[in-house]
Amino acid sequence: MAKIESVCVFCGSRVGDGPARRALAAETGRLIAEAGMRTVYGGGHVGLMGVLADAALEAGGEVIGVIPEFLHEREVMHSGLTELVVTPSMHERKAEMHARSDAFLVLPGGIGTLDEVAEALSWISLDLHRKPVILVDRAFWSPLSHLLSEMERAGFLSPDLLDDTAFVETAGEALALLAELGGRD
Repeated sequence: MAKIESVCVFCGSRVGDGPARRALAAETGRLIAEAGMRTVYGGGHVGLMGVLADAALEAGGEVIGVIPEFLHEREVMHSGLTELVVTPSMHERKAEMHARSDAFLVLPGGIGTLDEVAEALSWISLDLHRKPVILVDRAFWSPLSHLLSEMERAGFLSPDLLDDTAFVETAGEALALLAELGGRD
């Protein structure tokens, strides 16, 4: 794998149930910027997405938002980004985010975040990419971890899919893992 320069972060358009998730998003944005990597995300100024982008920008990072036209028209986009890409649909949004990223971090979120991580994992299983997928906040993602393990045990999932997937607790662990993977071929 080449050096990781752009990290796509999937996360909620809501802040969730407490200050810990907001702090996680802020720390993630800050650490990505401090590592000299570009943040690619969903382009919103709301929820954990907005917290992430604001923190990365405040830390001097480059932040690229990718937002579908219908959300842009509702003015939920972040207006202070390095670059804002407007796509015709959600499908093109995900494809653009994938194309612009070398790795994926997944923070807590709702059904949209689940859809995004499922597609990233599906594309690994289809050999469309071998980019790492790191889910941050082990307790939040433990049901998905269990489900993926059960799918593998039952023969529905290739064991090598999980080679490119990790579950970690903190943003610091995620960035350390990205630094380690960035040197991998």
